[in-house]
Amino acid sequence: MKVRYQVPELFTVCGAQTRAMYDYWERLRGDRKLPYRSDFDPSHIKPYLPGIMLIDVIGEPPDFIYRLVGTREVESRGYNPTGRRVAEAYFARSAEDALSNYRFVAKEKAVLYDCEPVAIPGNRYVGDESLFLPFTLDGDSVGQIMVYSHYEDLWQQSAERARNQ
Repeated sequence: MKVRYQVPELFTVCGAQTRAMYDYWERLRGDRKLPYRSDFDPSHIKPYLPGIMLIDVIGEPPDFIYRLVGTREVESRGYNPTGRRVAEAYFARSAEDALSNYRFVAKEKAVLYDCEPVAIPGNRYVGDESLFLPFTLDGDSVGQIMVYSHYEDLWQQSAERARNQ
């Protein structure tokens, strides 16, 4: 079942890694509505980079293009969607499901947390947490969205539990 949360409700359900990414974004934002993309320094979040995606927000109505996709995201999909439109290379139940998250974040200039089980290549299932963090390029509108996804490999966890019993 798909569940979406906004701040502060997301803190009641999100994992520690996802909370750490939110806290990093919040420090960048300071007292502004949005942090600038230029404020982001990947060296400050090295352990999280495999789960990061940067998506460009282009035009009106907005289109969403994958600019950078972390290695864990590429592995979970089985291909690299960099340079492709989210509408064509989404990783969700449907294109509309994926795009509705991006549209909300771009329009509302707000953080969004989305969690749901997702099937990945090899028929493995994961619990997926995705945190959508807006950035501005011009000081006003959302120009990029950073998505941090954290996966729990439920299939592997089940196998490990069985071995330990």
